[in-house]
Amino acid sequence: MNVIETRKLTKSYGKHQALRGVDLTVKEGEVYGFIGPNGSGKSTTIRILLGMLRKDSGEAKLLGKDPWKDAVNIHKRLVYVPGDVTLWPNLTGGEVIDFLGRLHGKVDSSRRKKLLSQFQLDPKKKCRSYSKGNRQKVALVSAFLSDAELLILDEPTSGLDPLMEQVFQECIQEVKRQGKTVFLSSHILAEVEALCDQVGIIRQGKIVESGTLEELRHLTRTTVIVELSKSADLKELEGVHDILRKEGKWHFSVDNNAMGYVMRTLAPMGIQSLTAEPPTLEELFIRHYGELQEKELN
Repeated sequence: MNVIETRKLTKSYGKHQALRGVDLTVKEGEVYGFIGPNGSGKSTTIRILLGMLRKDSGEAKLLGKDPWKDAVNIHKRLVYVPGDVTLWPNLTGGEVIDFLGRLHGKVDSSRRKKLLSQFQLDPKKKCRSYSKGNRQKVALVSAFLSDAELLILDEPTSGLDPLMEQVFQECIQEVKRQGKTVFLSSHILAEVEALCDQVGIIRQGKIVESGTLEELRHLTRTTVIVELSKSADLKELEGVHDILRKEGKWHFSVDNNAMGYVMRTLAPMGIQSLTAEPPTLEELFIRHYGELQEKELN
């Protein structure tokens, strides 16, 4: 079942076209990473999915329903955490968590206690005294406490320290084991890399790449460090880039489709040690956008 589905989704603000035919598919039980630079259309897409914004054209389905027409019914089955949470200043964190929890039914007291401990949140303090990070913790505890089928998280770890980021990742893994679906918009590429089954890269209102991380790695190169017993000139090798000789070892990057050829060529040169590291999502992201910008400039 597709929990989120958009087809040729468009939205303009005056003359500015924020979305230019966005196609998304998020399946049940998936953690989907939605990434892109500022102004790429991430927030506009999420607002349309939440029924907060009306699309100009195209299709959008959330849990099989129209997010604009069926917003009330849909919101009973999802939770949303924005990147900057605003809370009721005179309520305590615990009161907010209990209030939001009751919107989704009963509050599991033992689960509540566990989450408060994990996120190291004092629920007795008034919300007006909370830092940005603690406001995010209130929203995240509320989200993970709910029995919602779908979690829409827009930069949810903004303001959290690295320890809390780890707790967040553990909680995402837990909800995934429960069969829930997560739509995660994030600029923390390591977070997306660690958590997501599928990734969609949006740029200037269009999905420019989508798929699993393995499928997307074709966009960049693998880093290789090799020590050879024989002298060699790697500059002549096809598909090899950024060659550097350092402390007796060769450092270079290889196009994905040239890896077999490069390894076969290196073998007779006496490989003494070899390290090959697949590209990180960060490298993929920077290189992909860099290439697109270069094409547009030329």
